[in-house]
Amino acid sequence: MSDDTRTFGDYVRGHREALRETDRTYSVRQVAGRIGIEPSYLSKVERGHVPPPSEATVVRLAEALGEDPDVLLALAGKVSSDLKDAIRRRPQLFGELIRELRDLPDHAVLKLVREVRDGDW
Repeated sequence: MSDDTRTFGDYVRGHREALRETDRTYSVRQVAGRIGIEPSYLSKVERGHVPPPSEATVVRLAEALGEDPDVLLALAGKVSSDLKDAIRRRPQLFGELIRELRDLPDHAVLKLVREVRDGDW
């Protein structure tokens, strides 16, 4: 299964199990304990038996797994609060921007991000 078709739970389980191969502290029980949820709940999330958790829990999970929070939030069908706030301030402009960017190759988007970040107008 490619990363593009994996569910949130599949992705989390695969990443956690890959980490566990070299570090036994990545068991369901230990990861759940580090992020403040029940192991049975994390197991259900990984198996797709319950929907992905809240934004805050997804962010803690991403940190525990060394993963980018935005990646896990996107897989969970969520958007971080700071991005929601930015979109709400200028919904029409952000909507248009995202639609224009969605089919561009990664290198073109990365170039644009760098130009914006560096103030290279």
